[in-house]
Amino acid sequence: MPFYHDLKNYNPLDPKYPNKADWIARRLLTLRYDLAQAIVKDRRPNSLIIGSWNIRAFDGGMPRLDESFHYIAEIISSFDVCAIQELRDDLKPIKRLVHLLGPNWDFFVTDVGNQDGANYERMGFVFNKDKVFFRNVIGEIVLASDALSDGSQIARTPFFAAFQAGWFRFTLCSSHIIFGDDLGIRAEEITAITKALSKRAKKEDQVFVFLGDMNIPSRDDEVWQALVDSDMEVPNFEPTNMKGDKFYDQIAYTVEGAATRKTRLIRNGVFDWRNSVFGPAQERDPGAPDDPEFVRRVSDAENIAHYEPINAAMRTDYGKDPYVDFASQYATNFMTFEMSDHLPIWVELEVDYSDAYLARFLDSA
Repeated sequence: MPFYHDLKNYNPLDPKYPNKADWIARRLLTLRYDLAQAIVKDRRPNSLIIGSWNIRAFDGGMPRLDESFHYIAEIISSFDVCAIQELRDDLKPIKRLVHLLGPNWDFFVTDVGNQDGANYERMGFVFNKDKVFFRNVIGEIVLASDALSDGSQIARTPFFAAFQAGWFRFTLCSSHIIFGDDLGIRAEEITAITKALSKRAKKEDQVFVFLGDMNIPSRDDEVWQALVDSDMEVPNFEPTNMKGDKFYDQIAYTVEGAATRKTRLIRNGVFDWRNSVFGPAQERDPGAPDDPEFVRRVSDAENIAHYEPINAAMRTDYGKDPYVDFASQYATNFMTFEMSDHLPIWVELEVDYSDAYLARFLDSA
């Protein structure tokens, strides 16, 4: 559970954002309820939840609102470890996020990528030290000169780190596949990464998890085919972009190799936070239970009316003109730069194989 101490420091009489703590607390209550329904309440004991989230330009321009950090922290706190893509040069935002997550959380990041296609981004991992521990191994995947058809390296070098949950050893490899018109290059990058991980899995007693923004537009294209043709297990995820028609973010993992503790998928999903915070409102499952009294949904019109003067004041303070038509910019610009233009994805894996291990010592006679 993240820390909420900062709420008491928000001045309720602040003319630029009156009653900020009240608004944030109400949104957090709704967000916590939705996370419980989608992820937390059905979690099995001794399982592992791995998340991945491309958090748009975190932070590469005008600073986010205070509340956005609270919401992002709340979502990530539902995972045991989370890969984050699109971190930027300034580390203060990720440090603030980890501060809100609490002292049991830690993080590490890559350097800023400045090669062609790297877009001056970092990648990072945040993890709950009460659930997993870092095995002090990090690295990047470097390819043979003939791995990609043009002889280049992957634009945003995949970043891996080794962890352990109980007896379960695993390495996460976070990636942000190159974006552009040439789908063949995207497919080549995915093929090269999955081959490298599968090769290591055959030699090392651990599970390799490939996750991140793979920029897969469709399940009918060569980029998707490159992933499913790999030696890795690929769960079924719904679209992760705001329009709900792109399968950008994925998690895949090895199931064959030297690892004696085979992993098994328990659940997986995409968490859509838009009915909890910011919006715009999405169609809800008609079979979902009625909201409890403490949960309050906010209409699109109320969100726009609430945030327009706040955003105008922020832009003015940052030396930018307010939006001429805030309503038209709300969902495409304001909301995506406060949260993201991607939805986070997660998998829950079975990691407790102690019964099977003990059974190896039983005398069959």
